[in-house]
Amino acid sequence: MSQSTVDADAIISSISPNEPPARNTDLRRIRSNPDYWYPVAWSHELQRGKTIGTRYAGQPIALVRPLDGTVFALEDRCAHRQVPLSLGRVSGEAVQCCYHGWAYGRSGRCIDVPYLGKNKLPNGVRTYPCREEGGLIFIFPGDPAKADTTPFPSLGSVRDPAYKTRRFGKKVACHYSFMHENLMDMNHQFMHMKQMGQMKPRFLGGKDEPTLVEARYSFARTSGKQPWGEALIFGERRDASERYAHRDVMTIRTEYPYQTLRIATGDEPPVMDLWIVYVPQDADEKTCRVFGLLSVRKPKVRVVLDLAWPFLVAFTERIFKEDRDIVELEQAAWNELGGDHNQEVFPVINTLRRLLARCGVPEEQDSTSPT
Repeated sequence: MSQSTVDADAIISSISPNEPPARNTDLRRIRSNPDYWYPVAWSHELQRGKTIGTRYAGQPIALVRPLDGTVFALEDRCAHRQVPLSLGRVSGEAVQCCYHGWAYGRSGRCIDVPYLGKNKLPNGVRTYPCREEGGLIFIFPGDPAKADTTPFPSLGSVRDPAYKTRRFGKKVACHYSFMHENLMDMNHQFMHMKQMGQMKPRFLGGKDEPTLVEARYSFARTSGKQPWGEALIFGERRDASERYAHRDVMTIRTEYPYQTLRIATGDEPPVMDLWIVYVPQDADEKTCRVFGLLSVRKPKVRVVLDLAWPFLVAFTERIFKEDRDIVELEQAAWNELGGDHNQEVFPVINTLRRLLARCGVPEEQDSTSPT
């Protein structure tokens, strides 16, 4: 049984030279750049008239949904005794701390202290630009002055009625860069052999731009049967014959800080369109929360996909579990060794690593976010 191989000549002609990141740069110490829109919760997690707590890179954030009006985001600490505002009560367009009832509006200003006069109100708390799109609640954790001019992510095909979308994601105990590498490097299909059968990838080329790296692959099944989950995505059963070999193109892109994966045949619309992002949770960024939107094109008989959806969910969950387990092992090795000792030989991944290093924030430059 041979491992997957790629066309080295195609790689060299379409991707930057096989250069590692800058010397002495440990990618796992690079912080995520906060000057982007990041999802921090699913819309369904926050009911009307309620508040919940979430995080971005160690920053505690309270999301508040008034009975009327849009969601807003505040620092999850009352200015009085630092008690989480997410434990408080929503009152009109404000949230009241559960301890002494101090109230904060969507601007972050303290608008009421029950036992003080209106002219004696203290300072408020930090507020975050906030948007709700595609079943996700986003915040802009960086410089708020940049929020309006920073492009909002496209979210794949989630708004297209021709697709059915699965929203998925869990916390993963690893630095976000491991997740980017895992999805970009299709040579790891070797690990998914039990789920997918033996697949041979062919690298077709890619792109290397200041904030973007792209890789394109085609595949041939060399042994094993097509899983039902894959058959549902393509809308047909396929065997390991030459008829289906390298028929479809998978395009994987990291457009910092987001990733996408699309599978299409020729000029036809993608049969699958994945948008995904890995949001750091702790201050050291060794844990991330995954937010994924997996859109599958509906067949002509649309009820077929609805009926088979649980099988597709189960299939993708098994794949994601294998990926989660392996990247957590990578992070554990980094922890034990005290740094990055990887010997990366695939040029695409070294290109990706350079992208993540230059777009992220070096550890020594990281500073407290503005208030």
